Amino acid sequence: MARASALLTTALAAFVLACQPQQQDDRAETARAFPRADRPVSGLGANAFSNERDRDDRNEANTVMDLAGVKPGMSVADIGAGEGYYTVRLSERVGPKGRVLAQDIDGDALRRLGARVEADRRDNVSIKPGAADDPRLPDASFDRVFLVHMYHEVSEPYAFLWRLWPSLKPGGKVVVVDVDRSTDQHGIPPQLLICEMEAVGFRLEQFHRKPEIAGYYAQFTVANARPEPGAIRPCRVAVAKGQDAKGALKGN
Repeated sequence: MARASALLTTALAAFVLACQPQQQDDRAETARAFPRADRPVSGLGANAFSNERDRDDRNEANTVMDLAGVKPGMSVADIGAGEGYYTVRLSERVGPKGRVLAQDIDGDALRRLGARVEADRRDNVSIKPGAADDPRLPDASFDRVFLVHMYHEVSEPYAFLWRLWPSLKPGGKVVVVDVDRSTDQHGIPPQLLICEMEAVGFRLEQFHRKPEIAGYYAQFTVANARPEPGAIRPCRVAVAKGQDAKGALKGN
C-alpha cells in the first residue's frame, strides 16, 4: 500500500510539472549551448562612433594601430566595421600585400561601406556579414582582430568570442577599444570585459587608458585552451567605481 501511494505521488508530481509552462529560451538556437550574458546589452548605436575628422584630429586610429603593432602585409579583421573608419585606415596601413576583412551585422552599413571601398579602389578590403553570436571568420587567418567601440553591443558574448578564437594566426591578437561605463550605456567596465574574454580562452596582454581613443585599449592573445561551451562560467562582476584593469596583468 505504501509503495502504491509513493507511485501515485510521483505520478501526480510528474503531471503537475508537465502542466506547468516551461521557460522558453528566446535566443538564437546557435547560441543556446552557451551561457547568457549576466549583464544588460547596449542597443545598436550609430555606425559612425563620432565625426571622422574629430577622430583623426586626436590621432585615434594611428594610436590604436601603433599599440596593436599593425604592419604592412598583415591580415586584419575589423568587426563591427560600420561605415569604415578603421577599415580604410587599416587598409592603408597593411598596404597592397595585406588584407582587411570588414564585418558587420548591419546590412545597410555594409552596403555603404562597400560603395566607399569601391569608390576608393581598396582592392585589399573584403566585406562580409556577421551574426550576433558568430563573427564568421575563417580559421587561422588573422594577425589582428579589432573590436572598436562595438563589443558592448554583442548580445551573445560567449558564443561570439568562442567562435572568434580559432580565427587568429599563431601570435595573433584581439584588440578591444571601449569606454569604461555600464554596458547599457554604450561601454563596458574593463574588469567585466577581461572576465568575459578569459572565460572563453583569451588572456589579457596589454591595457592602456588613452585620451586619443576616448576610452581604453585592451589587447588579448589566446590562452592554452578554449573551454567547451557547456564549461563556460558566465561572469558576475561587481566593478568598483574607479577600479583599474591593470591589476589583471601579471606583474603589475
